[in-house]
Amino acid sequence: MEQSFDLVVIGAGSGGLAAAKRAARYGAKVAIVEGDRVGGTCVIRGCVPKKLLVYGSKMVEHLENAPSYGIHPSALTIDSSQLLANVRTEVDRLNALHIDFLEKAGVTLIRGWGRFEDAHHIVVSPTPAGEPEHRLRAERVMIGVGGRPHRLDIPGAQLAWVSDEMFQLERFPEQVVVVGAGFIACEFAGILRGLGVQVTQLVRRDHLLHGFDSELSSAVQEGMLEQGIDLHFSTSPVAIEGVPGDLVVLTQTGERLSCGGVLLATGRRPFLHGLNLQAAGITVEGHRLPVDADQRTNVSHVFAVGDVTDRICLTPVAIDEGRAFADSIYGQRPRQVNHDLVASAVFCQPELATVGLSEDEAVARFGASGVVIHRARFRSMEQALPKRGPRCLLKLVLEAGTEKVLGCHMVGDHAAEIIQMAAIAVGMGATKADFDRTMALHPTVSEEFVTMA
Repeated sequence: MEQSFDLVVIGAGSGGLAAAKRAARYGAKVAIVEGDRVGGTCVIRGCVPKKLLVYGSKMVEHLENAPSYGIHPSALTIDSSQLLANVRTEVDRLNALHIDFLEKAGVTLIRGWGRFEDAHHIVVSPTPAGEPEHRLRAERVMIGVGGRPHRLDIPGAQLAWVSDEMFQLERFPEQVVVVGAGFIACEFAGILRGLGVQVTQLVRRDHLLHGFDSELSSAVQEGMLEQGIDLHFSTSPVAIEGVPGDLVVLTQTGERLSCGGVLLATGRRPFLHGLNLQAAGITVEGHRLPVDADQRTNVSHVFAVGDVTDRICLTPVAIDEGRAFADSIYGQRPRQVNHDLVASAVFCQPELATVGLSEDEAVARFGASGVVIHRARFRSMEQALPKRGPRCLLKLVLEAGTEKVLGCHMVGDHAAEIIQMAAIAVGMGATKADFDRTMALHPTVSEEFVTMA
């Protein structure tokens, strides 16, 4: 039986959920199609469970530092199986919550994997309990299927984990090899090391976190080395051998690294498999769906948001794209998302957060003489008694002459919380004088942003 909707959303991730709920609020008849759990990458297998693991791993550091404050906890034991189980329980709660939100918003949730039959019809299969396929007619279609981890094409790659699988493990092994230098690789390296796992990280280039400010990347590298992570630069795996739990990673330099598990954190790609986009005449560019400023594909009534566009793969961006679409199409409030100034964070240890231009980007745009840098590097007061832990780095990138703040960056505890507020100032066009005029809140780490000479 065919069902008709004003909007059919394929994918119940952050962007799709935002578009569906807001469109329904404006009175549209909306269905959302999902073959997996509701919540998408961020809620089910990304930001949320990962951040919970970060909190768990840092708890060990707090307990180890406790004696310097006169607090002596009993013998420290780490049970990663309990932590992982508790994280999965929280994810289950959030999944149920998002389903409830859809129901309250009046959005029809259709279980199964959607594919285009033609430009206006979506077929959903398989369905539960052997029911016939759903056939949906849509006036408009939103594609929000997100991305999936990319697995290296090397012998034995199937023996390794990708990031999605880390949250389903029963416990972490004693030794893990992490392959990659991006935010996922660095975050999991910190999580695992914090929980007592011996970590070797293989980095193809000569530095971590490509695309971030190079000075910040170096500060993160220094902190990771201090944490005890064994970093191997200019090194890539060529094969993985053995059986699960007892593996050997072979590198192009001839090393043989024994471990209990391997994490391939080597990037993500839009998940276009099975959508049958050609049936609707939708253009694919490389691995992504190109869209215009209104999130529209080359087919005028088909839109896409989030990681599937491979533009800025961040949850808040996908949410705003989904809401902007609904506001424009169903709310008669046309608007477009500003992708030019987006704050981002890496929850590695130490934490990195940034907004605006890096020093490298600013110099490339304005020239070396057109950029002024202010920085502060120090150990936070929290580390004064333990006398350990990485140093903070706070950095302002200014346009010479006007002293407009082009970029605001930080490595250190609570960097993301601090940069979130700094992003407001940068977005409003603040200058160094505006920062200087702001009274410091003492003693804090963030006061350094308003006291730099």
